[in-house]
Amino acid sequence: MKDGALQRTLLTLAGAVVAVLLAFVVSSAAIIVAGADPGTALLAMFDFGATDIAVSSSIALILNRAVPLFIAGLAVAIGFRMNLFNIGVEGQYRVAALTAAFVGGQLALPAPVHLTVIIVVAMVAGGLYALIPALLKVYRGVNEVISTIMLNFIALSMAAYLVRGPLSGPRDEGQLTTSTTPLPESAQLPNANFLFDLFGMPAPRGAGLWGFIIVAVVVGVVIWALLSFTRFGFELKASGLNATAALASGVNPKTMVISAMVLSGAIAGLISMPEILGRSFAYGTGFTPGLGFLGIAVALLGRNQPVGIALAALLFGFLDRASAPLQFADIPPSVVTIIQGSIVLMVVIANEVTRRIALRWEERRAAARLAVPVKTGATA
Repeated sequence: MKDGALQRTLLTLAGAVVAVLLAFVVSSAAIIVAGADPGTALLAMFDFGATDIAVSSSIALILNRAVPLFIAGLAVAIGFRMNLFNIGVEGQYRVAALTAAFVGGQLALPAPVHLTVIIVVAMVAGGLYALIPALLKVYRGVNEVISTIMLNFIALSMAAYLVRGPLSGPRDEGQLTTSTTPLPESAQLPNANFLFDLFGMPAPRGAGLWGFIIVAVVVGVVIWALLSFTRFGFELKASGLNATAALASGVNPKTMVISAMVLSGAIAGLISMPEILGRSFAYGTGFTPGLGFLGIAVALLGRNQPVGIALAALLFGFLDRASAPLQFADIPPSVVTIIQGSIVLMVVIANEVTRRIALRWEERRAAARLAVPVKTGATA
C-alpha cells in the first residue's frame, strides 16, 4: 500500500474512533442529566450475562440485529456511490417483505427451491419499487429524496392495508395482530448455531442465530467486488462524481441512475429476509420497523465500504441489545437512541474534517511532485 493510501486509511479509522468516543462523551452528559451514573450505564451495556448460554444468547441477539442493518447499509451505500440519496429503503423493504412472504406462503416447493424463490421475489419487488423514483428522476427531473420519502408513506400505508385485508392469512379469534399465511417448513431457513460450536460455545436460547447471516456475508462480498473491481462499479462512481465527464467518456448517466436505484432497491428487498425466514415466518402488523432509516446511519458510519458497514452494523446491534440491561440498571433506554444519534452526528463532522485534511495532504504531495529544482545558470 502506498504511503498516501495508508495515510488516508489511518486518517479514516482515526476519525471514526474519535467520533465514537465523542459520542459516548455526549451520551455520558445526557446520562448524568437523567440522574444516572455513566460508569454504571457502561457496565450494564457490556453485561452479556452470568452464564455461557446467556453470553451466547446476547451475541446471537447482536448478530441478529446487525445482519438486517448491514444489508440496509449496503443498499443505501450503493446509492451514495453515485451521489443518490435513497431514503426509500424503508418502503422498499416493506413492499418486498410483504410480497415475498405472501408468495412464499402460497407455494409448496422443495426447500432449496422454495427459499430461492422467496429471496428472488423479495429482490425483484424491492428493485421494481425503487425503479419508480429512478424513472421520475431520469425522465421528469424529480429529486430522489422527495420521491422516495413520499413512496415510503405509500408503501407503509399500502402494506398495512394489504396485510389486514386481501393478503391476510388465517388468525385465531381475538388475535389483535394480523399477518400473511405462515411459511411452510420448506421455506424456513435453518439457524446458524453451528457457528457457536466452532468456538466451543453453547447454542443460544430461542430461535438462535438466524441462518441468513451466511447469505448476508455472501451478499457483502459480491457487492464489494462489484463496486470495487468491475466496470459497472467504476462507471457508477464516475457518473456520481461528474455526470458530464462520464457522458463524454461513453457512460450514460441516465442508465447508471436507473441501474443504481434498482440495485439498491433489490438489496433493500433482502433486509426483511433474516426475520421472515428465521423467526416470524410471515409478514405481519408487528414487523420490525425503521431498519431502512437506520441503514442510512450505518452507511454513513461505515463510509459506504462493506467492511466499515459491517462494523457499524455490529455497533448498532450492540447498542440495541444494551436497551434491556440499561432498564434493569434503572437507566432510561432512550440513552441508546441518544448514543446512536450522537454517533451519526459526530461521524458526519469527522468525515468532513478528515476529508479536508486528506485534501490538504494531496495538495501538498502534488505541489512537491511539481516542484522542479533550479540549476545554476538555468532559467526557472
